[in-house]
Amino acid sequence: MPHPPHSPHSPHSPLRTKVLIIEPNFTGHRWRYVQWAAQAYVEAGRPCLIATTPCNEDHRLARQIVDERRPDLEVAFVDDPPLARGIAARVERVPYVRYHHYFEHAYRIARVLARERVGLVVVPYVDYFLYAVPFLGSPFGDTPWIGITMRSTFHHRSVGIKAPNRPLVDIVKSQLFRRAVGASGLRMLLSIDPTLPEWTDRALPNPHAAIGYLADPFPDARADEPAAARARLAFAPGPHLLVYGSITERKGIRELVAALERMERAPTLVVAGEQDADTRAFLSEHAPYLTPPPILIDRFVPNDLEFDLFSACDAVWLGYRGHYGMSGVLVQAYRFDKTVIATSEGLIGWFCAGGALGPVLDDLSEAAIARAMSEAFDGSARTNRSHANGHQALLARNTLDAFKRTLREASMADRTCA
Repeated sequence: MPHPPHSPHSPHSPLRTKVLIIEPNFTGHRWRYVQWAAQAYVEAGRPCLIATTPCNEDHRLARQIVDERRPDLEVAFVDDPPLARGIAARVERVPYVRYHHYFEHAYRIARVLARERVGLVVVPYVDYFLYAVPFLGSPFGDTPWIGITMRSTFHHRSVGIKAPNRPLVDIVKSQLFRRAVGASGLRMLLSIDPTLPEWTDRALPNPHAAIGYLADPFPDARADEPAAARARLAFAPGPHLLVYGSITERKGIRELVAALERMERAPTLVVAGEQDADTRAFLSEHAPYLTPPPILIDRFVPNDLEFDLFSACDAVWLGYRGHYGMSGVLVQAYRFDKTVIATSEGLIGWFCAGGALGPVLDDLSEAAIARAMSEAFDGSARTNRSHANGHQALLARNTLDAFKRTLREASMADRTCA
């Protein structure tokens, strides 16, 4: 059974419509997108209902909403739909179909719980079901909706981004994308990849939903003096290299540690963020062999600690492996004017091309990483915004205010959803 929304004092007004935000997974950065989307619409005077799964009842965002009991922001915990049977059960083994079913189910339940008409649905991570839309249609009937795509990479090689050569997969996904953006009710598809709207302008015939760029946000902040931040963190003297976020092997952490183990004058490695089990075991095994000893913060990083870490560290590691999408850590490093050591692949490589933000790695060999470290910490690779290309200039738009403004403007793409 669905749990009723936690805010019993919601005013009932036939003149208002509610914004429904559906996100079953609050891990990683997804809960932030939910939080910021809700803020965008609540600040504009539009009440919001967040629908998510019961496993998120203890999440910090859900607890905050429940505790505040605001009349304009609710959260409803919607169980998974009943298990399908027969042929439908076999079809739902496809994740896109299974998630489409959940969003359709959550929408139906939330409409009943909302107590006001749902006038707009926002999907912070539409990649769950985007490629099922051509076959199953919109999960939200005729209700206007906005989707945010974070994992659409089928177009990368055609726009000059270094990415795996997957011609068959890319052709199939591009065709499914073409059909998906014509779905009923879709008012705008927003992408945190600036190259997708550009590709769409050239490759897609009308009519289709508007495709827009949504700059992956980082709240406005200016770095503190490094010495002051290091004092608060009790960091030892010497250069510090930050690896930040959800810590998995895709961060290139194994290759980085292997290179640092063999460096004579290595920086202090600072790893901050929740680690998966394999990475935790790896770092525990190799930490004794690193000099200076690494600083491992294996937990959720609150805002004040995040601010100090980016202020205190000299460079930020973005030598990721097999990651071709956008990186919020890149945005944070840019905002704090920190040197980055970045992969040449994917959107990270696209933004960092030319080296104005720091050394760019064509591979993750020990020799390449060692060279990049030398450049990053001997002063020759300091960020130089005056040499930034047009790609890097886009990072200046990655503010929370711009994010909220884009979402509000997207809801006005068709006056029926205003």
